Amino acid sequence: MTKIKEASTNFANKTALAEECPEVYAANIIGGQWALVICSWLINGKLRFSELRKRLPNISERMLTLQLRKLEEDQMVTRTVYAEVPPRVEYELTPIGYELKPIIQQLEKWGEKHKQLKDARNPF
Repeated sequence: MTKIKEASTNFANKTALAEECPEVYAANIIGGQWALVICSWLINGKLRFSELRKRLPNISERMLTLQLRKLEEDQMVTRTVYAEVPPRVEYELTPIGYELKPIIQQLEKWGEKHKQLKDARNPF
């Protein structure tokens, strides 16, 4: 996960768009490759890091860690560390994160519908 240089035109454009348009602001938070998927798993409740890792077999541990940190920084996810041996860490959506539930459900329905439409047009 690379960061955009703050002095770049791309960064300035992205910042200006996010300030002007709430949809772009929201897309910047959940629009990454993994953020939305992580949130969709956490909608069903708390999960440990290892449980998330099992549900997302194609993500590396490093990327999962980075995505969870970003979601935590954006106040979408809370991280709870329990003083146990071995240490137990659970991730859960914050109240604002749980507000994504109907949006994610609608995106899922839309995605299924669009995929069927696309598959019907391209049978190969």
